[in-house]
Amino acid sequence: MSPFARAIRLSLKFRFTIFSICLCSVMVAFFWGANVTAVYPFVKAVFRGESMHEWVDHQIHSIGQNIDELEARAERLQEQRDKALPVERASLDLKISYCQGRLAAEQRALAAVRWVEPHVRRYLPSDTFRTLLFIVGFVIASTLLKGMFLTAQTMLVTRLGNQTAMRLRKQCYRRTLTMDLASFEELRTGDLMSRFTGDVHCVSMGIRGLFGVSLLEPLKMLACLIGAAFISWRLLLLSLLVTPLPLFLMYRLGRAIKRANRRVMEESARFFNRLAQTFTSIQVVKAFTMERWERGRLRIELIRQYRKAMKAAALDSLTRVNTEVLGVGVICLAILAGGYLVLNQSTHLLGLKITDRPLSFGALMVFYGFLIGTSDPARKLSGVISSLQAGSAAADRVYALMDQRPTIADPPAPRRLVVGQRDIEFHQVSFHYQPDEPLLRDIELKIPFGETLAVVGPNGCGKSTLVKLILRFYDPVQGFVRLGGVDLRQLRLLELRSQIGLVTQHTCLFDDTVMNNIRYGTPHATEAQVVAAAQRAHAHHFIETVLERGYETQLGEAGGRLSGGQRQRIALARAILRDPPVLILDEATSQVDVESEQLTHEALRQFKAGRTILLITHRLATLGLADRILVMDAGGICDLGSHHELIARCDLYRRLYQVSLKSAA
Repeated sequence: MSPFARAIRLSLKFRFTIFSICLCSVMVAFFWGANVTAVYPFVKAVFRGESMHEWVDHQIHSIGQNIDELEARAERLQEQRDKALPVERASLDLKISYCQGRLAAEQRALAAVRWVEPHVRRYLPSDTFRTLLFIVGFVIASTLLKGMFLTAQTMLVTRLGNQTAMRLRKQCYRRTLTMDLASFEELRTGDLMSRFTGDVHCVSMGIRGLFGVSLLEPLKMLACLIGAAFISWRLLLLSLLVTPLPLFLMYRLGRAIKRANRRVMEESARFFNRLAQTFTSIQVVKAFTMERWERGRLRIELIRQYRKAMKAAALDSLTRVNTEVLGVGVICLAILAGGYLVLNQSTHLLGLKITDRPLSFGALMVFYGFLIGTSDPARKLSGVISSLQAGSAAADRVYALMDQRPTIADPPAPRRLVVGQRDIEFHQVSFHYQPDEPLLRDIELKIPFGETLAVVGPNGCGKSTLVKLILRFYDPVQGFVRLGGVDLRQLRLLELRSQIGLVTQHTCLFDDTVMNNIRYGTPHATEAQVVAAAQRAHAHHFIETVLERGYETQLGEAGGRLSGGQRQRIALARAILRDPPVLILDEATSQVDVESEQLTHEALRQFKAGRTILLITHRLATLGLADRILVMDAGGICDLGSHHELIARCDLYRRLYQVSLKSAA
């Protein structure tokens, strides 16, 4: 099933809305055809000075005369055939057959007029001008009713498009949140934002076009085509002989428009990504005075986007030209064929039977009216092709995101953690992002429950990757990691990560209140519990005294209204409130002042009892919290022991320690 078909299936869940759209569309088409039908009494009766009563009487009399003449002619022909030679009978048989066909057509026409007669006499006025007033009133009332149903249809279609977009965004957001970190690293933020906003909007517009114009306009065309077929279905088919080529061209243009729109969306995603990078790194941009450079790069993106958009617009304009040519071709062919039939009062064209009865000028005018009535729907349909193709291209991008399957997922039959001590074990663990660039090699490590372990080493040695494996942001390429004796891959992600608190070097806070930022991860915590966690993290004092609204202060994007130390203590309060058995601090105090670092260490000393803590750090003061220190280098374990043991036997640790002493000095 194509992605756009999946979006359509999603919209079909709103059955009542779709049923209402279909009902309104049918009523609009009915009144559209009724307005064109009203041309007939104008042409046939009113402008000839007759009322509809007089027109009915005239038709009955005229058709009756035609029947009498045809019956008499058929009798004469039959008599001639009976007396004719065998070689002449074939020609006379054709004439008799033609005469009988005409007679049958006149009898059907008489029956139709006699069926209409009582209704005309009952509902229509007998005066000519009053008949004109009635027809004008009918047209006005029909137009008003059509407008009411059209308004309702438009609102319902908009509702369906917005409902589909809302549900699609929810599904896409849910699926995106299940993606693993590797997928987020591959997909740029701008590209994700583009898919959630512009692409989903295009899908919504495609759904609106499908259930709006694509449903309504063909019904209007169908109403007019039925009216034209009622006058002469053979003449209608003849008029439509020119349609296959324009329809084929429209199909090819539609495919080209889809490709062009896909390129426009890709350029839009790059544009969003450029904006996101610039705004996220605005301090660096300003510090290095790169505003002009960034304007230049954005200008290049805008030019590329403009060129792709203009190509899509050019293709869209060609569909409109194609539709205009189609409409003119149909009408011109109908004018030639119909004009010949009326001028010669013939029922055949080039030997082919076109009508059962000779067409009158009035009937031909109404036939042309019905064909012209199909031109406006055809024009609108050409305009919706671009919307449908853009929606199809957007659906490809949206469902490509939704169809991604995370490599980090819950096992089919998850195991449960046993209550009690939960040691962390690494057994022959190796990991890499790229096969030729190993980050961890043959890690053998056991961290007893309740121990505080510091992890040190040069940049790029694998410290952060080690703790990411504990959180199961990634899985080992070889070996396994256990918690409480259970392989992490056998645990539900929710259960595993509920056991772990994380405070990182780059503190992540949300544009929300202090209260909600601390409560994040423990949404049902009471206000008293939040305050208690803030007190333990030594954050309560500055929250109450420095922030103007205390715990209800909005922190701004990424907590931009706070200092680094304040952000770090709120992040620590969030971890404390969760009360996890395992706490991971990844360079959590590397960017804070001495006072904030001392307060954070004091909070950790009080909090670390009865839980496992991993400290990734290069700060001397932080090493004082550790029971043991793990030294890593080039993706492997260099040494493990206390500070004094490592100073005595590990050259790398001594060098790192000396560098730290110099930095602290």
